[in-house]
Amino acid sequence: MGRIHLILGPQGAGKSTYARRLAQAEHATRFSIDEWMQRMFIPDLPKAMSLSWIMERVQRCESQIWATASQICANNGNVILDLGFTKIESRKNFQNLAAEIGAQTQIHILDAPHAVRKERVMGRNIEKGDTYSFEVTPGMFDFMEKEFQRPTDEERKDAVIVEQS
Repeated sequence: MGRIHLILGPQGAGKSTYARRLAQAEHATRFSIDEWMQRMFIPDLPKAMSLSWIMERVQRCESQIWATASQICANNGNVILDLGFTKIESRKNFQNLAAEIGAQTQIHILDAPHAVRKERVMGRNIEKGDTYSFEVTPGMFDFMEKEFQRPTDEERKDAVIVEQS
């Protein structure tokens, strides 16, 4: 049975870059929610953006990602889940799904100072490099800052902690 790595942290913490490096190091298959959303749904984004519209599609992607990731893991492959994991409930859900198939999980927590993260995100909008999937406006950044639930002490206990400056 392979291992499932959950990458979490606030926006701009370096999750996507870290997930790409970890996938290479672990010879793992990486799943990025931003890439899935960009390819499948962002072209159809309504002009009046709706959080419920987005979250419904995120959940569809996560469901299909899990279906594929669990097969990879059952075949002794390692999986990197770069799904944001904004909410504690989402993180627990994926850990429970992994436990149901007998897979071990490893949490990786990334963080950086708020100003650094915001500068990275705004810079990514301009550069449109490897980790760019869609524009994050300053308003979107501020909204998501309030949505991110910091890791609990229990989550941090056995996690790989990556603090960046």
